[in-house]
Formats: sequence, structure tokens, C-alpha cells
Amino acid sequence: EWEEHYLSDYLDFKNGLNPKPDKFGKGIKFISVMDILNNAIITNDCIRASVDVSEEELQNFCVENGDMLFQRSSETLEDVGRANVYMDDKPAVFGGFVIRGKKKAEYNPLFFRYLLASPFARKKIIPMGAGAQHFNIGQEGLNRVKLHFASLDEQKKIAKILSLLDERIATQSKIIEDLKRLKSAIIEIEYTPNAKTTSHIGDVIEQISKRNKNNAIQNVLSVSNRQGFIKQSDQFENRNVASEDTSNYKIVEKNDFAFNPARINVGSIARLTTLEKGIVSPMYICFRTQENVAPEYIDFFFESKHFYCEIQKRLEGSVRQCLSFEGLCNIPISLPSLEMQQRIGKRLLTLGQKIKTETDLLELLNKQKQYLLRQMFI
Repeated sequence: EWEEHYLSDYLDFKNGLNPKPDKFGKGIKFISVMDILNNAIITNDCIRASVDVSEEELQNFCVENGDMLFQRSSETLEDVGRANVYMDDKPAVFGGFVIRGKKKAEYNPLFFRYLLASPFARKKIIPMGAGAQHFNIGQEGLNRVKLHFASLDEQKKIAKILSLLDERIATQSKIIEDLKRLKSAIIEIEYTPNAKTTSHIGDVIEQISKRNKNNAIQNVLSVSNRQGFIKQSDQFENRNVASEDTSNYKIVEKNDFAFNPARINVGSIARLTTLEKGIVSPMYICFRTQENVAPEYIDFFFESKHFYCEIQKRLEGSVRQCLSFEGLCNIPISLPSLEMQQRIGKRLLTLGQKIKTETDLLELLNKQKQYLLRQMFI
């Protein structure tokens, strides 16, 4: 029952306003390209910029509730022609890198937003973009886009289910952010230096440098600042950058730590937890905790602001700043009893697993949305 129409059957297109720089910062709300791309429905409250316009400019470039807005220019072809909807009764004007689609026939604005974000619509819009360094889509290009449209009643139903899914995704993102803030707060409380229990990392760790003689172990690992220990082939997109002769590589076992001296300031330090054994490049510094210290307690210490601040004091080098093992050993750390260390580590580990579970759910929700965008439009 869906009917094929040109976008121009529903929308009148107009290029945006290019005010002078001294006009910014006062007056009416001004919709820029970034407002279109922030992946949220545009309302007056979420628009950051403002501009001083004349009464005539306000009439010519006014955006009203239900109008569609398109990204006119982009450095990447993938983003040209991205669309969003304005849903607010308060007036606004739109910028020069934006094309407004003024409503000229009845449609559901949210349906249009989802339709124009669907892979099918993007395949129709992207070829209309042209340019050398910047890709542009004009009013003429949008006029030539032809899509299939549902009845108004069906538009409303599709818009409803997808908007509910978007609300669920937003809620899930908020849950994850709150859990991350909770974890960070616990870490800062537990690892704030205490004069009564302060020691140094060097008192509780020992360096290891056992080599992979005869190339006995083939599992080459790297340390990522986001994922911790990962297979080197995964980090470098299925390319193995290790030498064919790995006999000089260092062996790491479960609960051992390794860090890149030149990248520890961006978080490239990790504990091996998912594998029993592997090897890392000789450039890594490897160590393990002593028997009277919980490795998980030390692990979470490396996520604290205190640790990051102490790193900055000890970086050495002019071209590339590095942290030596001696520099690491000199960093102070609050060290409660082993039982308390294990309790803190378990609490933070449980919270980390909860964050991962919720993040996995968010990924599934996003996949569900992408599936619906592929399947609900033709």
C-alpha cells in the first residue's frame, strides 16, 4: 500500500542563512549543522547558538514545528544530506550549511526522520552529493530523491515504535553513565592516599622478564588503553606486526601486568585476566604483585585520578615521554589489609561486570533499531 513519491511532493526546500560573525550570540536561536548531527530531535532548548536577524530574515528563514532539516555540506560523502526534524513551537532560523524542508503536504515528522535515516533512503540521497574536497547536496538534488511512503496512520505507528525504542536506548545510556560514575566515585574514595596506610607500588610488585625461548608460545598480545590485553591481530585489524622470531618476547601469565612506557599516560596498562598465558613485545614492562597483595586491588588503582596525577610527575624524555619501572615503583598507594583489598576489588569487579552487561544490552538495542530501519522501510 506504500506509494512512491518525490520528497518535493511533501517538502519545499530552501538554503539557509549566512549571517555576519558580529551578529552571533544574541537574538533568535540558530540551527547549525551540528544540531542536525547530534542524533536528537531538534528543539529550541537544545540549540546552542543564537543570531540577530531582521524581521524579513526571520520570515524567510524561519523553522517551524515539523519542518525537516538537511545537512547541505560535509567533508565525507557518508554524512551529506543527513536529516533531522524540528519539533518546537518556538521560532528558530537555520544556517547556511543547512537546507530546510518546509512542510507542504500532510506527513508525520518523526516518520520522516526515521525514513530518511534508513539505509534505503541513504542510498538514494548519497548519490545526489557531489564535490571535490567537500561534498554538497543542493535543493535540486533533494528534489530528485524518490522514496516510498506509508499512509499517515501507518506513519504514526512506525514513528511510535521507533521513538519508544529511542527512549529505551537513551535510558540505557543513562544507566551505563550512572554506573560508570558510581564506579569512579568508589575508586576515588578507596584510593585516596591515607597517611596511616600509605606505601609505594614498588613495595608490593616485582618486575618479570621471562623470555619466550624457542618460540614456544605463539599467542602474541598487545595492551590497549580501552580493552586491556587483546590479541595483537585484533588490535591491528588481522595484521600480525610481531617478528617471526619471538624468542625475545616476554611471557605473561594470568594476573600479570604489562604496560607500554610511552603510552601509560593514556591508560595502556592492564592485568591479564582472560588467558592463562601469552607473550608481549620486549618494549613492554611486565610485573606481578607479591603474595600478600590482591592483584585486582592494584588493577583498579590504575584507574584512579591519583595514579594518573602521579604518572605525570614521573614522565621522562623530551620527544616521547615515558614512565620507567622505577618511576612506577615510586608512586604512593594506600594499602589496607589483604582482606579489605579483596573486598574492594570484588565490589569494583562486580560493578565492572554490571557495566559490561548493561553495555552489551545497549549494543543489542542499537542493533535492533538498525534492523528495524532496514526492514520497516522499502
